Amino acid sequence: MRIVIAEDAVVLRDGLCLLLTTRGHEVAAAVGDGDALVAAVAEHRPDVAVVDVRMPPTHTDEGLRAAIRVRRDHPGLGLLVFSQYIETRYAAQLLAGGARGIGYLLKERVADVKDFLSALDRIAAGETVLDPEVVTQLMGASRRGDALALLTPREREVLAMMAQGRSNSAIAETLFLSYGSVEKHVTQIFTKLGLGPSDNDHRRVLAVLRYLQG
Repeated sequence: MRIVIAEDAVVLRDGLCLLLTTRGHEVAAAVGDGDALVAAVAEHRPDVAVVDVRMPPTHTDEGLRAAIRVRRDHPGLGLLVFSQYIETRYAAQLLAGGARGIGYLLKERVADVKDFLSALDRIAAGETVLDPEVVTQLMGASRRGDALALLTPREREVLAMMAQGRSNSAIAETLFLSYGSVEKHVTQIFTKLGLGPSDNDHRRVLAVLRYLQG
């Protein structure tokens, strides 16, 4: 099997490469960010890509967004999201494009190497492999219709600090982000909470109220 790995944690990335190559698979590329994943898939045309959710530059959801992109550009590609985080919004979007050959496993819940290798084989064969906890959270978010469930972990951090009355500059300093990144997160929060164009201060108050009610 020809595989591309996208994982920013060097030790884990090297470990996956060793694990797969010793089992007779070919690791065509092992990269550390979403853009490199897109390029590697286009160049090597693997059978399966193994992708983490959080990767540079903001370590929020770049990996999953890149996965959606490569799946769109290469519909036959098998795709395993392998992460310790469940990002419900983009996971639902990924599955909505067709669940055949898609997997989403949580790192801490894979107790046996054989289970991981079996999942890769099944995904390459076109099956869908989802951790039960992923299914539970996706269904829960869908049932609740809770807009807060659409926020990424980083967006929740930003919103929590907004609720503390912090300015964008203060949030950027505390979370070690650029001011532009914080502005982007705030804009995404407004969008996901359905707060349309309006005075930013007014939307900020409404977003904080949603957070406190949640």
